[in-house]
Amino acid sequence: MLIPFLLVLVGLAGLLWSADRFVGAAAATALRAGVSTLLVGMTVVSIGTSAPEIVVSIMAAIDGTPDIAVGNALGSNIANIGLVLGVTALVVPVPVPFSLVRRELPLLLGATGLAGYALANGHLDRLDGVLLLLLLAFSLWWLVRADTPDAQADDAIPGMPLGQALLWLAITLAIMLASSRALVWGASELARGLGISELVIGLTVVAIGTSLPELAACIASALKRQHGLVIGNVLGSNLFNMLAVVPIPALLAPGASDPAASARDYPVMLALTLALGALLLWQRRGRVGRLAGGAFLATYLLYLGWLGLAGSAP
Repeated sequence: MLIPFLLVLVGLAGLLWSADRFVGAAAATALRAGVSTLLVGMTVVSIGTSAPEIVVSIMAAIDGTPDIAVGNALGSNIANIGLVLGVTALVVPVPVPFSLVRRELPLLLGATGLAGYALANGHLDRLDGVLLLLLLAFSLWWLVRADTPDAQADDAIPGMPLGQALLWLAITLAIMLASSRALVWGASELARGLGISELVIGLTVVAIGTSLPELAACIASALKRQHGLVIGNVLGSNLFNMLAVVPIPALLAPGASDPAASARDYPVMLALTLALGALLLWQRRGRVGRLAGGAFLATYLLYLGWLGLAGSAP
């Protein structure tokens, strides 16, 4: 039990370190290619902070533990709204540009609905994965098409040359692969040894660990008054979790999924997503304040308590 636990810790540390530098290198690459900072925040940074979930999902599917991949995607989305946005709003209330809501919120709601349909029958097949990837391709096209070319550069993005940025991309991706491999193996062994379902491990240890890059990025962005990056990162990360993480077990390891994913965890994720959407649409001036942040965080803590009471029950 000690070795799997140590591998989980090493894997999480490696993911956090490599994801942070991957985001910086990816953002610098995008800027050198002439892409606006706003698009970087909504796509490159979101994909970068979702990269740990994507890589963990690939490794989990390859290892024959697809429930960790599904639990990681659902748990990360729950953590992004309840933990990441909740804590960030408690630290610094987050003004929200309505243009971001208009652009990303419908895509996120559509992706959440399609993923829910795929999980509803308790069986993920390759058609589900293909449909989700098609919506991912459309979402990327739509975000690029709606880009504002005169967006201002973000001083927080490192000003490294293109060659250096590409080198860092390759190095951090390799570290991310190795770290996720260690994390998935350690989490699987812990699940078997403690009698806890792999879904619950994916929803808690793995999901929180892979959501820490979003938490760090959002708090830092809020403190630097880069508020568009905060909500763009949360919405974008959740979008890519649904459209790039969930399809992986469907394509690589199609088969039955843990019924708790659709009966317990997906409704929690859907409720938080709808609550966030309603809040952003209702407050047209665009603001996630401390009251809303506290409510999101309290919901997340209650959800963790529910998982704890559920124990090994699916």
